[in-house]
Amino acid sequence: MRRAALFLACAALAGCGEHATVPDSAGYGSQPTLPAPHATALPTIKVAKAIGWGLGAHPIPAAGLQVSAFAAGLDHPRWLTVLPNGDVLVAETNAPPKPEDSKGLAGVVEKVVMTRAGARTPSANRITLLRDTRGTGAADVKTVFLKGLNSPFGMTLVGDALYVADTDAVLRFPYATGATRITAAGTKVVDLPAGPINHHWTKNVVASPDGRMLYASVGSNSNVGENGLVAEAGRAAIWRIDPATGAHGVFASGLRNPVGMGFEPVTGKLWTSVNERDEIGSDLVPDYMTSVAEGGFYGWPFSYYGRHVDTRVKAQRPDLVARALVPDYALGAHTASLGLAFAAGAKALPPAFREGVFIGQHGSWNRKPMAGYRVIFVPFAGGRPSGPPVEVLTGFLTPAGEAQGRPVGVAMARDGALLVADDVGNTVWRVTAR
Repeated sequence: MRRAALFLACAALAGCGEHATVPDSAGYGSQPTLPAPHATALPTIKVAKAIGWGLGAHPIPAAGLQVSAFAAGLDHPRWLTVLPNGDVLVAETNAPPKPEDSKGLAGVVEKVVMTRAGARTPSANRITLLRDTRGTGAADVKTVFLKGLNSPFGMTLVGDALYVADTDAVLRFPYATGATRITAAGTKVVDLPAGPINHHWTKNVVASPDGRMLYASVGSNSNVGENGLVAEAGRAAIWRIDPATGAHGVFASGLRNPVGMGFEPVTGKLWTSVNERDEIGSDLVPDYMTSVAEGGFYGWPFSYYGRHVDTRVKAQRPDLVARALVPDYALGAHTASLGLAFAAGAKALPPAFREGVFIGQHGSWNRKPMAGYRVIFVPFAGGRPSGPPVEVLTGFLTPAGEAQGRPVGVAMARDGALLVADDVGNTVWRVTAR
């Protein structure tokens, strides 16, 4: 039985005839092209083998930009936050044990894919502090800031309290400006959905601009509800949390896997980047970013991109589909758009990159040809997307289709440079004007 499963996994990796039928650009913008679904007996699988960067190699910056390593030699760095004094915190993390996730053939295929992508290493379970004391654009201080965490991801500072989103809880730690490590035990603010399935394990947390509320993103426990909707309680949603009391509720729902979050500086609205569903073709469904409406429902699992019904879902909810909101901006099918950071001036970058949002696209596994594996910039005007995406960093894939790196979290440094966490290259990159 295991040999048969492995054979099928290899057959899936070898791929089938399904492939994209519309250009990449058609999956971007406020009105993406959505062809008919194209389900296959085996999922379309094409994932880049992780090889890391060779000596002296680095991503390719767009014209007018330059890139350098802010810090290298990290252990699967995925998420970033910048403290007011300029220190950079990086979550070195990976998935926790998930014994009930993706069993059977799906589990075999997932293990093969994740191993090839370099994503099955044990989690370091720590947050590292990076500091540039010499103003050279490279960190010369690197210390373990927090350790003993449980697959940490999101981080946000409010006054003297640092909030960390582990895979199963939001924790609060005391913080003093300039500290290079925290040894105090964390205080649990609220539990987050986890458990033995925990399909989308990354949990992010941001604070409202006034610091009074926290917002936590919680991805779904499946692709399209195949584990039952009971397993999705509290998931595929963004929570709003009172950090003083732990009181919480769902702020918005129907978001399959919201990851990046940030407040747009002109309107003050919360935005998120969302990974949409898989296995209905290389052209479907585009990942997206959207402003988040309080009480808004965005379709998952019953529909995608507004009211396009997903017939794979057994228990349909036409009442929910009828009020599903259309996202603001598509980010390409299967691009795994994770990182999201508003430029907010970006004074170390050229003027064209100073109003808009940077997106870290980790890269596809369920698409032919591969997509993502880059950092893009979407310009804004008046608080809204105002044009097509612009490539910022490319070259993460070799001409042979192997992954030298994969971008995840993005953040704006205190000096206005762009920082990019690369979890295959084990590097935080720094992007500035040339």
